[in-house]
Amino acid sequence: MSQIKIEEVKPTFERIGLHSHIKGLGVRDGKVQFSADGFVGQVEAREAAYYVVKMIRAGKFGGKGVLIVGPPGTGKTALAIGIARELGPDTPFVQISAAEVYSMEVKKTEFLTRALRSAIGVRIREWRRVYEGVVKSLDIQYGRHPYNPYAQIPRSATITLATKDEEKRLRVPAEIAEQLIELGVEEGDVIWIDEETGRVFVQGKGEGGETYDIYVKKKIEVPKGPVYKEKEITRFFTLNDLDIYQARQQGLLSAMIFGFAAEEREIPNEVRKAVDEFVMKLINDGKGELVPGVLFIDDVHMLDIETWAYLSRAMESELSPILILATNRGITKIRGTDVESPHGVPLDMLDRLIIIRTKPYTADEVREIIKIRAKEERVSLANDALEELTKIGTEESLRYAIQLLAPAQLRAQEVGHKEITKDDVEYVKKLFLSVKESVQYVKEYENYFLR
Repeated sequence: MSQIKIEEVKPTFERIGLHSHIKGLGVRDGKVQFSADGFVGQVEAREAAYYVVKMIRAGKFGGKGVLIVGPPGTGKTALAIGIARELGPDTPFVQISAAEVYSMEVKKTEFLTRALRSAIGVRIREWRRVYEGVVKSLDIQYGRHPYNPYAQIPRSATITLATKDEEKRLRVPAEIAEQLIELGVEEGDVIWIDEETGRVFVQGKGEGGETYDIYVKKKIEVPKGPVYKEKEITRFFTLNDLDIYQARQQGLLSAMIFGFAAEEREIPNEVRKAVDEFVMKLINDGKGELVPGVLFIDDVHMLDIETWAYLSRAMESELSPILILATNRGITKIRGTDVESPHGVPLDMLDRLIIIRTKPYTADEVREIIKIRAKEERVSLANDALEELTKIGTEESLRYAIQLLAPAQLRAQEVGHKEITKDDVEYVKKLFLSVKESVQYVKEYENYFLR
């Protein structure tokens, strides 16, 4: 009797980000809610951000930028993410730190240009001749491998595609057969095949058909009309994607002509100019749509005077994303100068920015935020643990309180608790220091530290 092999299905790894709970700005019927879309409090700052979104949608934000200022841990990054979420689900959001500008092998202007163009999307629409329908049958024909007599490779395939109105039986070559195998296409899947390129796209599982998939595919309606049709396809790229593609094409052309391709760390200006002309032609012809995204630069007090001059000019460009900056500094020197300025930003640049301030959270707001983060991280909190974390978040910092959630959950599991208790919080608090406790520790043992 053969042995039945049963394998455990391992759960997929899921990483919970610090701001994964932010879904928008929490505005309902034009009014900012105290707690909504993952946000708690900061009502004044969120209302200001909502007006920024309205200005962007009305096309009245050209040549401007946003500067979010406030103490650490008051939701500056969350506010930038909320603005991007309000603008739409496919709005590009690029987040960098000012320190990254000086840590790359390329010039700082090249790095910023790539970041700016990565935050601008292009939605391209084109009509293609395709075969589309639900897979009724699939038969793949194999042949002997040319180099290995003991292996087989797909030679062709016979596939039956059907819509609600028509059914066609097709014979496709090896290139398409290989894609059908790689994509795991089976009966009941709704697919379409590009006639010109031979690319196969799986749209989902046709509604009404039975499925026993372990990995469930999205259920969609079976297409109508003929199997062979002209279909409008929408594809999404960023300007930086198009820049890289165009630069590679030119590199291949150089290799064909001169026998070698020089490795360029920077994309030439003529390449970007050609991409801009191509995109503008698509838009003017009605075949494309520009999707301005958000470039969020944190710790902007680390930018130098040259970088500020570059960003000031970039904001005036027609192809420019929404620039959102953030800092937790007060009066500080502008990098590269001896001049002090509010937030380390040159005064002429400050004059062009819409400034939004964030304020420290109250105890009620801290409590609500901890509850939201506990739900996001699938952590169960007892009431006494919630109150203890609220106290820690108010007296120490909100970030520190949130950071204690994961180790407190592990501690609770070790001692057999179903939910985190106050004892679990106090236990892990002794192991991990807050900023205030760390400063106190340094002062206490100052003579033992190296100078």
